[in-house]
Amino acid sequence: MYAVIKTCGKQHRVIVDELLKVELLKAEKGETIKFEDVLMVVDGDNVKIGQPVVDGASVEVEVVEHGRGDKIRIIKHNRRKHYHKEQGHRQWYTLLKIKAITA
Repeated sequence: MYAVIKTCGKQHRVIVDELLKVELLKAEKGETIKFEDVLMVVDGDNVKIGQPVVDGASVEVEVVEHGRGDKIRIIKHNRRKHYHKEQGHRQWYTLLKIKAITA
């Protein structure tokens, strides 16, 4: 059984007991969150597709940790123009563990 959820403007395919990295959520470590924006639920041959969300479906997750991802380096350079610019970025994330999918 799996589901497709929408969080932080992105869609994620989730399975029970899976770890999922999403953008930073305002929740404490160990807290349980319930996502109501379930776009699709698949249980074997039984497929429920929402328009836009499946009625009564939810995904329960537990916050495992908060952290920062790997550094991304941004380099801009124009040849023969004496222009060179470097910048770095590390995105905050929340690690979630999928506890239950209810249809």
